[in-house]
Order: sequence, then C-alpha cells, then structure tokens
Amino acid sequence: MGPGAPPAADRGPAGSGGSFGPAGRSAPTDYANLQRYAAANERLPPPPASPARVVIIGNSITEGWVKEDSAFFKGKPYGYIGRGISGQATDQTLLRFRQDVVNLRPAVVVLIVGTNDIAENRGPYVPKRTMENIMSMVELAQAHRIRVVLASVLPATDFWWRKGLNPASKILALNQQLKAYADQQRLTYLDFHSAMTDEQGGLKKVYGEDGVHPNLAGYRVMEPLLNQAVAQALKRK
Repeated sequence: MGPGAPPAADRGPAGSGGSFGPAGRSAPTDYANLQRYAAANERLPPPPASPARVVIIGNSITEGWVKEDSAFFKGKPYGYIGRGISGQATDQTLLRFRQDVVNLRPAVVVLIVGTNDIAENRGPYVPKRTMENIMSMVELAQAHRIRVVLASVLPATDFWWRKGLNPASKILALNQQLKAYADQQRLTYLDFHSAMTDEQGGLKKVYGEDGVHPNLAGYRVMEPLLNQAVAQALKRK
C-alpha cells in the first residue's frame, strides 16, 4: 500500500467511508486511524534519560522505514519510534499528534509529511491548509517542550496511484515554505530532497523503484541525515 492508498480502517463498502449498521446507516469511522498505534503506545515505558526518545511521524514513507530497516529503530544512537500510517494527509496526522507524539513524551519529533496532501488523497491540494496543519503540529510540540525536526517532502515526478498531478514543482514549493517556516521558528530543517532527487526532480531510481517510496538504499541515505538533524535539534536552546 502506497501513500496514496487510504488505510483499511478508512475505507468502507463501495467507497462509502464507513461500514453500514442497522437500517443501512453508515457507522462512524476512525478517520485518523487512532487505533493503529493505541496499544503500542500503551505498552511503551516512560522515556529513558538516554538514549533520547525520538518519534518520527508521517505516512507510508515513515511506516516503510520501520519495515525496510528495522535495525535502525533499535535505539542507536537515539530511541527512535516510528509512527507512520500509509495514505495519511496532514489533517489526519494532526488529529493523532497528541496521542502518537505528545503523550509519548519524546525529546524530539520528526515530521515527514505532505506527500499525500499533494497527491490529493483527501481532496484538492491547498498549500495554505497543508502548512497550517503542519504549523499546528509544531505548535503542539513546542507547547510541550518537544524539539522539532521538519523534514522536506521527498522528490517525485508522478504518483502511481494518482497519475497526472505533476507533483515535482509542488513539492519544491512546499519544501521552500517548510524551510522558511523552520528558519523563522528556529526549527531544524531536514533536507532529504536534495540528497535523493534526480535531474527531473524525481526520486532517483536507485533509491526507490516506484518513484515515491525509498528502498533500503534510499533509507540508508536518509539515516545519517536524520541522525545529524536530531543531534542539531537537541543542541538548540
């Protein structure tokens, strides 16, 4: 399932958005998929003093990272916790931010979001709305003294599940906004895009065969960049 495919919990019969109960009424759905990590969150012990707990929240790019290179999420050099859900746009991520980030009491949160907004998974792409969702997540983190790493959207020239949107220039524009906002708020900006893009503004084939999702080689490029960004965020006052 790619970032364009809604999680199973978000789909109902014939695209209804929910399951049907008595008298054909649509039952409410877990729009933000709060159930996805609820049990895992309950099992987590309090954060240790060392290594620093770091939550990475996002979509299938984050979810796939845990699956492709699970050894990276064993707490070296940080206590990384992956909280990615395939298909999610920023409004859904915002809805679960308190449960899947704030309540886990990390030292740092890494936001890798925006791909599915540009892919129009949940409706037309409105850059201002996407930025406002991201700003709200940042403000929630700051209110709880959680350091923020704001990651770029990864490059793509097309989305295989939603062809013809020509996302490359939209991704660049959103990344420029993210970088400017990070500078304004004194956040750490994590530039995955520059390290992974080809001449057309897409994901280098060697880093991801489907043009959107990194493979293991892609994640191996991302990992030292992430470690550097987290170290920088922890040094900020």
